[in-house]
Amino acid sequence: MMLRRGFLLFLPRLVGLLVVACCSVSIVYMLACTPKGDTEQLALPRVHSPTAKEGYEAILQEREEQHRNYIISLKKQIAQLKAELQGKSEQLKSMQDQNPHPLDIRLDHSNPEKAQANLLAFLRAQIDKAEVHSGVKLSTEYAAVPFESFTLQKVYQLETGLTRHPEEKPVRKDKRDELVEVIELAVGNLNNLERDGNTKHRKYTTSDFIEGIYRTEKDKGTLYELTFKGDTKHQFKKIVLFRPFGPVMKVKNENVNMADTLINVIVPLAKRASKFRQFMQNFRETGIQQDGRIHLTVVYFGKEQVNEVKSILENTSKSTNFKNFTFIQLNEEFSRGKGLDIGARVWKGSNVVLFFCDVDIYFTAEFLNSCRLNTQPGKKVFYPVLFSQYNPSIIYGHQDSIPSLEQQLIIKKETGFWRDFGFGMTCQYRSDFINIALLGNSTAFQHLENALQIGFSGGWELGSDK
Repeated sequence: MMLRRGFLLFLPRLVGLLVVACCSVSIVYMLACTPKGDTEQLALPRVHSPTAKEGYEAILQEREEQHRNYIISLKKQIAQLKAELQGKSEQLKSMQDQNPHPLDIRLDHSNPEKAQANLLAFLRAQIDKAEVHSGVKLSTEYAAVPFESFTLQKVYQLETGLTRHPEEKPVRKDKRDELVEVIELAVGNLNNLERDGNTKHRKYTTSDFIEGIYRTEKDKGTLYELTFKGDTKHQFKKIVLFRPFGPVMKVKNENVNMADTLINVIVPLAKRASKFRQFMQNFRETGIQQDGRIHLTVVYFGKEQVNEVKSILENTSKSTNFKNFTFIQLNEEFSRGKGLDIGARVWKGSNVVLFFCDVDIYFTAEFLNSCRLNTQPGKKVFYPVLFSQYNPSIIYGHQDSIPSLEQQLIIKKETGFWRDFGFGMTCQYRSDFINIALLGNSTAFQHLENALQIGFSGGWELGSDK
């Protein structure tokens, strides 16, 4: 029993001795197996050691040298890029001298030979840029410029224009003269080619012309491909011609001040008070608040709803302090032409731009500026092509409600069409209208025919549910 108790007391001491022995052996093993390193390389400069300052200075010098070398490399690259840029600039200048830009071509009277050479070089460049010898890659089929076919009698149009017919006799003098000139030039070229040989050949005339196609690239020129009869039934002669467009030339440069140009909007009206209320809302926002250089003349026919129309005018005048309006009542049947004539003649001020308008027309402030800029006394009148809107209740019938008027002003084929066959809306100076009315015959309209200008503008004819 005593022996067992002594063993239990000695056991913890034995374990402690073994642990100490193991730790000692481990330390000795680690010291013996650790590789000897270069103390000079592994040692880092300590803050308080005598070598700390020299070590940091060496590191800084090394970094500074690296940055200096990097800056020198960048300077060399910049110098190389400048040299390449100068070389490219000289090369581009040389190319421009050989093929001058259209804006650089001038009629130098001191050196007409150089001016003519520059012009010929530009015209040749137009042929190279056009789709004559090779085609170009297009993003979509809608970007393709279509050809139109023609014979001696007719022109078959793909883009129908105002006539809305697939074929048209070239009654317009400029188009007729253009195609006749091309056919005659082709005939002359064919006969010249035939005379170059020694053998006797037939003489071509315009009656040998079968058909031709042509298309115009607006910035390059017009390409013509003409087919003529050959020597036998199954042989043909084809000749390709190109009319290059010349460079753009400045004709006029002037300042146009429209600050004091007043527009007199003349509206013939009978009944339709609800439409007139809608018209006056647009007139108030666009004509009075945005533009401010406008007069309104309402020529009213009959007595029905006249008080409601007057009330709309008076309320607009009071709310906006607008006094530039004239109201004329005629107790007779509605006549738009008579209303416009009376509205134009009742004006007693200086010469003014007249805008003949209907009550269901919606216009913008940009349109009013177009009206001013595209009219000139004795020279130019403006016939805008308006967008005619379909019935909103049909267009938006599948929706829960009809959108607001502003949201309806979208130009798409589903919502309406360009009314390019109507000439009821016009902007012209009062002096031109009075002079035409005084002539009173067809020569009056021929007098303004050369001044006729048709353009797309910010105007809509609003759809009606009636």
